[in-house]
Amino acid sequence: MLEKDRFKSSYDIWHSKCRVMSRVAIVRGTDPIETTVKALQIIETDVNSVLSSNRPILVKPNYINSKHPLTGITTDGRVIEGVVKFLRELNVEDISIGEGSGFADTFQAFKTAGVDGVAERWGVKLIDLNKDEFVEVNLPDPLSLRKVRVAKTALESTIISVPKLKPHRIATVTLSLKNMMGALASKGSMHMGTSLSENIADLASVLRPSIAVVDGIIAGEGHETSGNAVEMNLVIAGTDPVAVDAVGSAVMGISPTDVKHLVLAEKKGLGTCKLEEITVLGEPIETVRRKFNRSLSSRLLVHFG
Repeated sequence: MLEKDRFKSSYDIWHSKCRVMSRVAIVRGTDPIETTVKALQIIETDVNSVLSSNRPILVKPNYINSKHPLTGITTDGRVIEGVVKFLRELNVEDISIGEGSGFADTFQAFKTAGVDGVAERWGVKLIDLNKDEFVEVNLPDPLSLRKVRVAKTALESTIISVPKLKPHRIATVTLSLKNMMGALASKGSMHMGTSLSENIADLASVLRPSIAVVDGIIAGEGHETSGNAVEMNLVIAGTDPVAVDAVGSAVMGISPTDVKHLVLAEKKGLGTCKLEEITVLGEPIETVRRKFNRSLSSRLLVHFG
């Protein structure tokens, strides 16, 4: 499939669904695997509508470094296992778990999080996207980022983004859209141009996750690598990644309209960040919301986002 056709089909899928409110599931539980499965089961009809029989699945966690998930920095391997278990129950066979760590050896990060064991138990492939073949892609109607080199595996797969629930010093939050930076040849390229937020929205035009599953089991407050763990025991899931990130932001006590890249992604037609246009299933936001502390550097650097 040509790149322009891949983007067009993703864009058309979203617009064919935009007449109805986006649905996002929030599930609370003490068993991360089953909590994840339950969140995905709640939106199973939505998931079935975005899965393709002729495209492999890429499960994309967030391993910015190789810290243990209990630090609130990296994706919990048990949430990854819940995603894989759910897919296997739908008889999905071609599944890979792929990441390109920014500050660690990717396979060491997999091992620390227990993802190597998940791959072995369920017979799925592990991919270091930093070592993948890269394809240069021109971004449609860019705000700032005109072209990027993207891992070919990500371009050719249906992406399930599985980030950690945590704020970010520059981008305000780092959830399913920002998680796509791990599929780039140069993560630093995202900090070039007008702003990081505009670049994230541009990247989402070609790497828009079909499914987003936010690991809020042990979340992280402060900033993206501060390691200030917060026990939340939550999983947030949906097929509109902008809406999922909006709900994740609200759960952290951050207004989605204060997250610039979500507002820009909505303007690009990639999803909705307006809570009044999102149907929340499972736990209401109000029952699980916790005001996350933000670091001093976050309050200063966010103006550069």
